[in-house]
Amino acid sequence: MKKVIIFSAPSGSGKTTLVQHCLQVFPVLQFSISCTTRAPRGAEVDGKDYHFISPEVFKAKIEEDAFVEYEEVYADKFYGTLKSEVERIWNQDKIVIFDVDVKGGIALKKYFGDQAMSVFIMPPSIEELERRLKNRGTDDIETIKTRLAKAESEILFQKNFDKIIVNANLDESKEEIENLIRQFIA
Repeated sequence: MKKVIIFSAPSGSGKTTLVQHCLQVFPVLQFSISCTTRAPRGAEVDGKDYHFISPEVFKAKIEEDAFVEYEEVYADKFYGTLKSEVERIWNQDKIVIFDVDVKGGIALKKYFGDQAMSVFIMPPSIEELERRLKNRGTDDIETIKTRLAKAESEILFQKNFDKIIVNANLDESKEEIENLIRQFIA
């Protein structure tokens, strides 16, 4: 069976760090590169971290029904998963691993059903989340406030995921995720 693993979390929960860990531990996993209309952050690279495209190109792809899922997260800030990206990975006999926001994670689980395991990465607290976002140094204070407000609402959706991991201790979270993935791909 072709499978997918979905990681979702509020921004700053450690989701991307955990996904990168999984990719190192499990060679059968391959990262699904999402499309976005936002500008690259930090050292992000087009075609590696995201496919950075214009809102016009993104909207044209919506019209073509090219996405498994997509969302307008903020005004003209779209994120989405191309059907062609999933097929590309499956054609290599790999398991797709997604690093997506909460709404995207719910949409992907609905789309893939039993082919998917969805994991919600929970921050230990909103205060810790704020500290992590500030320490990241990639966003201004207004953006951080927006992300924190969004995180508080996203946490309410954790019940829509197959598994919930509270990322208070990174090493423990890594071990817990490794065990979940071993069970899922067995």
